[in-house]
Amino acid sequence: MEHVDRIKKLQHSLGAFGVDAAVLSYSRDIFYFTGTAQPSWLAVSPQDYTLYIRSGYEVAVTEAAIEKSKIRQARKLEIVHGELSGARKIGLETDVLTHDQWEQFTKAFPGCDFSNISPVVLELRKRKEPGEISLIREACRALHDGHEALMQNLREGMTELELSACVENAHRLAGHEGIFFIRIPDFFMSRGPISSGENLFRNTGVVYTITGVGLSPSVPAGPSLKKISRGDLIVCDIPTHVKGYHGDQSRTYCLGKASPEARAMHKDLEAIADHLIERIRPGMKCSEIYRLAFEKAAALGRAETFQSFGPGRRSRLIGHGVGIELNEPPIPSEYDDSPVDENFVLALDIHMMDEKVGVVKLEDMILVKNNSNEILTITPRQLFEI
Repeated sequence: MEHVDRIKKLQHSLGAFGVDAAVLSYSRDIFYFTGTAQPSWLAVSPQDYTLYIRSGYEVAVTEAAIEKSKIRQARKLEIVHGELSGARKIGLETDVLTHDQWEQFTKAFPGCDFSNISPVVLELRKRKEPGEISLIREACRALHDGHEALMQNLREGMTELELSACVENAHRLAGHEGIFFIRIPDFFMSRGPISSGENLFRNTGVVYTITGVGLSPSVPAGPSLKKISRGDLIVCDIPTHVKGYHGDQSRTYCLGKASPEARAMHKDLEAIADHLIERIRPGMKCSEIYRLAFEKAAALGRAETFQSFGPGRRSRLIGHGVGIELNEPPIPSEYDDSPVDENFVLALDIHMMDEKVGVVKLEDMILVKNNSNEILTITPRQLFEI
């Protein structure tokens, strides 16, 4: 009944948010509240809820985790409006609606006022339930299978694309569903970044992290046809998505022996991550986590290289929440003053860039707890020399 309990929490939040009802249409939110991602609308009022299936009704009624009596087949929004009689203030996920979808709602709900309900939904999704944490652990195990495939297959002369394919294949065989979700309109990327050598310094604007250069300007992120050379540093940051939940980690490798400077840089990166993992506690603001990271970097003499993207460019965040979407609140960053709490799952996503040494990156998922946080990612947290 966990899905019904989630709906009840949403119902309880509607009045405080100032709406009479919410109508959700985004697949990830539908999946979170009902257990199915079939094309549908979920209409929720303080007293009731109904899932209206636009397509795939026969599938939805067998896989949904809510009462079958609450599932109906409906292809027109006007039906939803008709059954929300008296509701004039409606919450929609306006951050992910297209203009055409917005027009459909305004036409089907004449005389109604609309508000963006997504902040309420995302706030509910921050705290992970035991079943969600279990699925995130599965996604982390799939990540580790990808790491082992990289360790077994990396060789001089292979391309970034070939190495990426080895990792992706291992992820798929471990249950990765071959896609990940980020709540950004028109977001595009390959299966995830692998980058090596000089490509580590060439970062696209598609995602503000170490991205790789991709195969063409059409998708300028991810692995390329560059051949990996002995002595190259390699960053692998390919996420997984298992049964609706994501895993995200980054590890740095070197083909051959890494330079003493690169090893030292990675050790300091580990020290910053450990500093955060030891100190993050429920109630701490995301901006405080960000400040702690940069203070530790400065104490280690890494103020210029930590989270750097080259001269004059620096990341204003050090991680993100992970769950049904790969990047979701909370966002440990300079500009987010919201607090973290127990059973939030954070990906601490940090790197160092030194034009004379190279780029190293480390990303781990942690489960925030009252006494000591748990690292969910299981791959050893070190610079791997192969």
